[in-house]
Amino acid sequence: MNPETNAGTPRAPSRAYSLVVILGGSALIGAMAIDTVAVIGRHTGMPLLGSIELVQLLVGVSGAMALLVATLRDSHAVVRLLLANIPAQHAALLQRVNAVAATLFFAALTAGSAWIMREMWGSHEETELLRLPLAPLRLLIVAALGVTTLLFLRKALHRSSHDRNA
Repeated sequence: MNPETNAGTPRAPSRAYSLVVILGGSALIGAMAIDTVAVIGRHTGMPLLGSIELVQLLVGVSGAMALLVATLRDSHAVVRLLLANIPAQHAALLQRVNAVAATLFFAALTAGSAWIMREMWGSHEETELLRLPLAPLRLLIVAALGVTTLLFLRKALHRSSHDRNA
């Protein structure tokens, strides 16, 4: 279920999708730039203190956005060998089972991450050197996992054309 195509005809990405791509890409470019400056600084005797903390936070943002992009584009890693060699109705059923299993998996990740976030919320959890708060990153990750869960749930409940014709 690729939001970029409709029966093979390309269409413009949605604003939300574009925003997720821009946010995740910008975070990744920012992490790369910070790490580049940090490496140059170490070799020139002017280290960038806290660079590891900044890179970790930006990679967390980028990873959350990458999860959403992969889910929106229906481009998670999949082994299609079995699906290519069975009848279409069976393939559709297996894809629905996969979507249900993914929904349960991401629901468990969402619940566990939300639980940890709730337990840590009042503790003023922050990075050691720069004292950057971790609660916003935890909130972003829980939100990304929640949206991913809902997208897989929608896919699990969506009737494909093979299901309707059966």
